Amino acid sequence: MEIITGVERRRRWRLDEKLRIVAETELSGTGIAEIARRYEISRGLLWNWRSQVRRGVLRPEVPAVFLPVQTISEPPDGHGMKHVEPGTVSGPDAAASNGKIEITLPDGTLLKIGHDIGVATLRRVMSVLRR
Repeated sequence: MEIITGVERRRRWRLDEKLRIVAETELSGTGIAEIARRYEISRGLLWNWRSQVRRGVLRPEVPAVFLPVQTISEPPDGHGMKHVEPGTVSGPDAAASNGKIEITLPDGTLLKIGHDIGVATLRRVMSVLRR
């Protein structure tokens, strides 16, 4: 039995604990009620966690990974970027001349990101690609 004292009346479950408990529900021969009793949580909470896992709301945190970066220097005249019509330049210089960043992921996925993209949008895109 766990006695919770003080102002806080609810237990706080860490992400790894929630995922481990939900994983137990996927094993054959184990019932939701049995697992809920074992961890002294309600069946409704356990169903909620399972639903969150299926929707992708509750998922393991992916550790940050450092990736190699290749920079492209400015043109030798030192005047910054010059205007180039879209589609007239190809290769690595195309991204630089259009004010874009190219990110090649280990699986070969290539992202071309314009200078006007917001950080929040880029984070959403990267989080989807990590799945």
